[in-house]
Amino acid sequence: MEQPSNYNSSGIDHYNAASGFIMGIDNPALCTESDEPGNNDVTKLARSLSKISTSSQKSKTRFSDNGDDNPRSWWYAFCLKCRSKEADSDTWEPPYWSYICPYPFFPGYRSFSRLFGLLVIGIASWCVLYTIVGQIAAPPNGKLFQLLILVLASKLGGWLVTLCSLPGLIGMLFTGILMQNIDIVDIDSSFEPITKQLRKVALVIILIRAGLDLDPSALRRLKWSVIKIGLAPWLAETIVVSVLGKFILDFPWSYSFALGSVVSAVSPAVTVVCLLRLRSKGYGVAKGIPTLIIAIAGIDDAISVASFGIIESVMFSSGSLTSVILQAPISIVGGIGFGVFWGLLCYYTPEKNDPYVNQLRILLLLVGCTISIFGSDYIGYGGAGPLGCVSAAFTALVVWCKQGWDVEENSANEGFEILWMFFEPILFSVTGAQIKFHELDGHIILLGLSILVASCIIRIAVTMLVGIGCGLNLKEKFFTAIAIMAKATVQAALGPVLLGLVEKKSDERAYAEKVFMVCALSIIFTAPISAIFMTIIGPKLLNKTSAPFSADALRRSVRLSIRSLRNLTVDPVKELTTFDEEKMNGLTKSEHSDFNRTKL
Repeated sequence: MEQPSNYNSSGIDHYNAASGFIMGIDNPALCTESDEPGNNDVTKLARSLSKISTSSQKSKTRFSDNGDDNPRSWWYAFCLKCRSKEADSDTWEPPYWSYICPYPFFPGYRSFSRLFGLLVIGIASWCVLYTIVGQIAAPPNGKLFQLLILVLASKLGGWLVTLCSLPGLIGMLFTGILMQNIDIVDIDSSFEPITKQLRKVALVIILIRAGLDLDPSALRRLKWSVIKIGLAPWLAETIVVSVLGKFILDFPWSYSFALGSVVSAVSPAVTVVCLLRLRSKGYGVAKGIPTLIIAIAGIDDAISVASFGIIESVMFSSGSLTSVILQAPISIVGGIGFGVFWGLLCYYTPEKNDPYVNQLRILLLLVGCTISIFGSDYIGYGGAGPLGCVSAAFTALVVWCKQGWDVEENSANEGFEILWMFFEPILFSVTGAQIKFHELDGHIILLGLSILVASCIIRIAVTMLVGIGCGLNLKEKFFTAIAIMAKATVQAALGPVLLGLVEKKSDERAYAEKVFMVCALSIIFTAPISAIFMTIIGPKLLNKTSAPFSADALRRSVRLSIRSLRNLTVDPVKELTTFDEEKMNGLTKSEHSDFNRTKL
């Protein structure tokens, strides 16, 4: 066939050379020595690039002994499952960090630097304390020195547990148990004056965060579901634990109800880790199940702590019968009244355009809630403090939102998350260190476990029963019941309280020790089981939202925060429209048709 007059035969030669170059990279065997002399340079270059590509692949997988396109080793798969890159792409790291500590075998620089910063802060704090208080902070037997070592080790233990996709508080608790029982530290009764105050401060932060996480719009939308699923299972579990404690552990009714009010609390610190992971994959998002669970946990915590405070005040009250009877209503009215007053005070002070408004609001709320907790104990109305703390935080959130603050990006909540980073290892490590194996009674442990198993079964059954009419199917109700079974924060904060209020070598001391033991068992028993069950069966029980998530719809960081679970109800049509608009805005007019064809 005759070629056109404008046909350039050199185009075929260039095309063949380029084809040989590309094929040579993928398969160097195709570039043989029999090629034409003009193609020798191309052949040599293809072979060189092939060697570079092969060595690059080997360097990437030098720990796995597999190719880049093949399944990695079990160790690589395990590390990849345990680790996750930061969601925020705007991160900095030293130039050679990725070579020295390759992903996913080592943590990212952000996680490492955060842990290292906390270590430096801890050591520097000890140096300051040593210069001030002297021998009490001196190694190896100084009380403050032992607490510092315990807290730093528990922080490391919690971080290691998070690598296995479990809540860090589990590692902190077991680190405290381990260090106490292998005689690295000795947390005895002489530490009680210090640990008692630290637990109170931790309780202040827990309750403030619970109040700040009660999203007003979510409560209005899910109010009946929250009331039904929140109060009914809590009341049922409290009654079951109290009755079993009376007849199985031979408690007085006062200690039985104190135990029931503490054990029935839900810990959002356990559920958030799993809910955030499921939420990122779209599970349960359409019906707002994570929002429902977080609201239930916040309300349960407030009711549990307030009930325990009222029971504690009645147990150790030295007043008349009339004052004992009036203890509960005065605590409820006084606590809520003080909380609303302090929340409104946060509305007018500081002024909303003050350049230091964020810092001043955090300090003002912290001081007010600290007064509520410590002051209520001082005047003998311990139940008023927790209610005042939660009421103040929730009222402050409502009025701040009216002034333009966003519930999702609440600066006050971010500040208290930072404070919780310091007090979480203190709370759980000290709680774990109070468990001494040589003092445990195996019979009491078995009885306590039987009470916990029975209470969890009853709670799951009641949750599924009262969930009728809440718009959830059977699988979603079962998942909700499993999620609100977890216990940790309130049990760690309130479990040892009675030990500090009773005399040593008395019958009441034995009751207080049993209460603490059951609370510790509830953390060890329910926290890991609930987290593992949510991770494994969550994708099988919850419906997955098929609408795409844009990058801006997710949080800018992967910090495991309750705040990361806001705005969970998704409208698929609206989400898809927003996604398309964002894509179209980044295209030129000539590219619109290509984008539409791709979307179709």
